[in-house]
Amino acid sequence: MGVASLVLGIISIVIGVFSTGSLGWLGAILGVIGIIIGIQGKKVPDQASFAQAGFICSIIGTVLCLLTFIACAACVGCLALIA
Repeated sequence: MGVASLVLGIISIVIGVFSTGSLGWLGAILGVIGIIIGIQGKKVPDQASFAQAGFICSIIGTVLCLLTFIACAACVGCLALIA
């Protein structure tokens, strides 16, 4: 569980950094799933450190993806007002 949370968190960070905003929702969904799995993984003592790292990465990835998605939507909205 901890490793899965870490992988999902890293993927959501990568999507948040390198996406143009259109994939922001996908990264946010993966981040939320990573948060849930990270919380469940903290209950297993052997995987607690991976789960904690995955939990933190998933939170960062979710916030980053949502910010890029909102920024992209705002840019498209502003372009629609100008044209």
